Amino acid sequence: MLYLLVLALVLPPPIFADGLPDLGESSQVELSPFAERSIGEAVMNDIRLHEPTYLDDPEIAAYLNELGHRLTAQTEDAHQEFEFFVLHDATVNAFAMPGGYIGVHSGLILLTQSESELASVLAHEISHITQHHLARQLRPQAQSQMLAMLSMAAALIAARSRPDLAQGALMAGQGAAIQTQLSYSRDFEREADRIGIRLLERAGFDIYAMETFFGRMEKNTRLYEANAQSYLMTHPLTSDRMADMANRIQAHPYHQVVDSPAYWLVRAKLTAMEGTPQEAITIFRTQINDRKFNSESAAHYGLALALSRNKNYKGAEDELLAARRNKMSSPMFETLAADLKLKQNDPAAALAILQAAQAKYPQSRAVVYQLLDTQIRNGRLPQALQLSSRELQSYTADPKLYEFQARTYAGMGKVMLEHRAQAEAYALYGQNVAAIEQLLLAQKAPDGDFYERSQVDARLRALRAIEAAKPRAEQGREQRHNWKGEHHDGF
Repeated sequence: MLYLLVLALVLPPPIFADGLPDLGESSQVELSPFAERSIGEAVMNDIRLHEPTYLDDPEIAAYLNELGHRLTAQTEDAHQEFEFFVLHDATVNAFAMPGGYIGVHSGLILLTQSESELASVLAHEISHITQHHLARQLRPQAQSQMLAMLSMAAALIAARSRPDLAQGALMAGQGAAIQTQLSYSRDFEREADRIGIRLLERAGFDIYAMETFFGRMEKNTRLYEANAQSYLMTHPLTSDRMADMANRIQAHPYHQVVDSPAYWLVRAKLTAMEGTPQEAITIFRTQINDRKFNSESAAHYGLALALSRNKNYKGAEDELLAARRNKMSSPMFETLAADLKLKQNDPAAALAILQAAQAKYPQSRAVVYQLLDTQIRNGRLPQALQLSSRELQSYTADPKLYEFQARTYAGMGKVMLEHRAQAEAYALYGQNVAAIEQLLLAQKAPDGDFYERSQVDARLRALRAIEAAKPRAEQGREQRHNWKGEHHDGF
């Protein structure tokens, strides 16, 4: 399981007294927040590049991050950064990594029956991070072993993604040897529950959903022990913990919370990805025919996606129209509508849909990405360059925008600017070695004016200085993961 990544960064937990003690201030943490973030960034970059189940879907990622940030806005640590991501994996699992990175399996999202249930899992994982539970399980002497732990985490990802690697068996053995150390301590779990309930309440979610969801997982695990939920293996759910959770929750009045339309649309999109296209079609047709759905618009949207997978584009358009009939609007409808036009060889209609959507939903990264991709593929290069340049003024750390810009410059024959833009994308993905190679190619390019060449030279010096300051082990690790030419923008 991918959660072994976290395992590689964690040593055996300390033993605490019974009850729910104050588990300490962040100042007592052995691993500094900066070190946590550095480790988390490095492992996250490896996940993006080498983990085959990483779901590079801007709509699903945007929803999960919006939901997560609604919760993190209620935390007391304003300096802690968070990023939420999804793995396309049917197992029920979620995990927190150092530095504020939280992964959620698609199987867990699909198991939830309300947005508050999903929020309860995120709130629990957020609390593990804000309380520095990962770092606080490190022994004091482990501070000097950070690079070794980081290398092990990277190797575990490589072994999962590339079983043919010579080191795969060795790393799998190491993972198995320390798997028993993965679980959080009883006190850490109860503290994450307690703080998670507080975050849920402050963010306006149904706090009873936490007890409902964890209770349902525990019941399913008890009935089918051979298929125990992966989440409960890493987050032990004892009867004492359930009782403590119930006591805390029942002290608060119940109030009904309406799920956002985006929750049901994302759930429908994930369902449409599962199994064969025909299986997905059957699921949604049954829901619609039996009138058994939480959101009729989401059911029609899911059916439209499933029909599109089955290459029935006209049928998909009909279902998308049905999804709009309930006066629901969403940028997810527009990206699907444009995609269906493209699949029917009508790029002009797709561009018109996306341009209108971009004006209506200027914050939607998925709309911007699809519009840029469509413009580039259809020779609208000046428009694509204008859009990417404008977006980069607001989203300076978005590597995808630099990738689109590199493609645009390539189409225009501007070689130096192409390599320079690609270098910035690599740097933002944490791949400085690949970025340096791109800048060296930019230096050799026959075009570019004096000002642009000076910028390339200055950026090259800066990246080389960063690499020179890294410990040698980390430099070697990055060179092994040089991924030039392997990254794709997903469109």
